[in-house]
Amino acid sequence: MLPLEKNQAIDTLEYSAEVLKAIAQPTRLRIIELLRDGEHCVCEIFPAIGHEQSNTSRHLQTMLKSGILNQRKNGLKIYYSLRHPEVLEIVQLAGLIAGHEATERAARFAK
Repeated sequence: MLPLEKNQAIDTLEYSAEVLKAIAQPTRLRIIELLRDGEHCVCEIFPAIGHEQSNTSRHLQTMLKSGILNQRKNGLKIYYSLRHPEVLEIVQLAGLIAGHEATERAARFAK
């Protein structure tokens, strides 16, 4: 039973890394922030984040494959929503860390 538990721990670590890689990009963070308020159509997402539809769709597919997003089709429109709202906590914590680092770097350069 122990080897199975070890394999499960490795799988969890690998999946955790996949999730972090899937959100570790500024465009994807913008999409996540937009989806904070609920489901949006691709036709609403790409103008809201200021990117072309093809580029936006590529980022959406990356996050969909990693399990972060849900996808729903309604006629010709494709809608996306956050599958795991916990991703918002990850983004918030990353923002806090980035803020602390920016403050520390500014203090170092001020000396």
